[in-house]
Amino acid sequence: MQLNIDNDTICAISTPQGVGGIAVIRLSGPRAITIADSIWRGKALADTPGHRCRLGDITDADGNILDNCVATVFRGPHSFTGEDTVEFAVHGSRYIQRALLDTLISRGARLAEAGEYTRRAFTAGHLDLAQAEAVADVIASNSRAAHRLAIKQMRGSFSQRLDSLRDRLIELASLLELELDFSEEEVEFASRQSLRRLATEIHGEVSRLADSFASGRAIKDGIPVAIVGATNAGKSSLLNALIGDNRAIVSDIHGTTRDTIEETIELGDYHFRFIDTAGLRHTDDAIEQIGIERSRQAIDRAVIVILVIDPAAPLDPDILAAASAPLAAAPRPGDLIALINKSDSATPQRLAATADTLRDFSQSPNFHILSASALTGEGVASLRQTLVDIARREEGSADEGLLVTNLRHAQSLRAAAESTARVIAGLDANLSGDLIAQDLRQTIHHLSSITGAITTTDILSTIFSRFCIGK
Repeated sequence: MQLNIDNDTICAISTPQGVGGIAVIRLSGPRAITIADSIWRGKALADTPGHRCRLGDITDADGNILDNCVATVFRGPHSFTGEDTVEFAVHGSRYIQRALLDTLISRGARLAEAGEYTRRAFTAGHLDLAQAEAVADVIASNSRAAHRLAIKQMRGSFSQRLDSLRDRLIELASLLELELDFSEEEVEFASRQSLRRLATEIHGEVSRLADSFASGRAIKDGIPVAIVGATNAGKSSLLNALIGDNRAIVSDIHGTTRDTIEETIELGDYHFRFIDTAGLRHTDDAIEQIGIERSRQAIDRAVIVILVIDPAAPLDPDILAAASAPLAAAPRPGDLIALINKSDSATPQRLAATADTLRDFSQSPNFHILSASALTGEGVASLRQTLVDIARREEGSADEGLLVTNLRHAQSLRAAAESTARVIAGLDANLSGDLIAQDLRQTIHHLSSITGAITTTDILSTIFSRFCIGK
């Protein structure tokens, strides 16, 4: 998709489609106020200062009164897009919305394309590219934590961090370039020892930011939690207890769950995606084998695994090993919660013995042992709190409170980490300054591509086409 980049006047509905109390239609561009005044019956908008509201009537294409509404005037460059903008707050009738858009188009505006308002804000220098992408994340945020991350990025915290790293790299690159101009005199403007120390420091910072993507994506999209265990351990009952609904079929028959069942709930500030899986066991049933393979895939994708254990059954080491995959995940290990289920029917001695066996399995701080009864609900509140605590720890572990939530950013950061690693290797090998400078320029390029200091039309079109029409 190619966005128009000419400076014409655009219009769109900026509120969700459908019937509501109010709908907002946004008009932005060099003729925004002129076009708005042509259908306005009230105090002239051309005489209205910026950031001021007026009450009046709007007319349709035939000059008939369409609605009584509020018009808000924003004058460039002090508007979101950097252009003159008028926002009409009309009654939420579908007919009024369609008729107003048709009228504005008949007077010389055109319908905005996806993300065009935000792209104009980027072009005007009101937002860098990372901040512009955060606008979409703010709109899509489905939890307080996801909203918190998006707001932090939209306010420029991430961009400021990248700009600081980039400025330090540019200074070093310029010194190396200067050395090349004086190569015959063998003058050293940049101390190799200082350069290596700084390259190592920047490599560490960029790598930590790239590694934070797993946590950032989980908080943004919903933290994936796989519920696994042997057949009849109580996995489906636990899912029902966690979400407060009979979502999964519960039966005493082994192998009842043959596919993954996914449900989402919000706990504390966080959005969780629970995946109930088929019981892990050896079976000749072809359909059940497919379900078990999907269970293993769910474990691989999960940030948290809840291993549901029946204390009355022998502990299967193969199941324990399969469920513990997140503990060994790189670069950031996930969490394994060994949940001893059916605490209402097991003896205290049996529960304690099972817990002791589990403690011998792992000393990882990301390994948790809890007991609960999915049937009565006992211990489920403690499990929910443990899930929230894990999510809070992941968010709090961010480097200076920054978590990367965007795949494009993560890929650029990984590329920057690779090029800084080459800088360090080149310094250790005593390579010439021009070769080291080339890798430094690559690092600068990758960091600059995140904020849009270096970009292409194709990249911009791809990014902004994912936005909604009115934004």
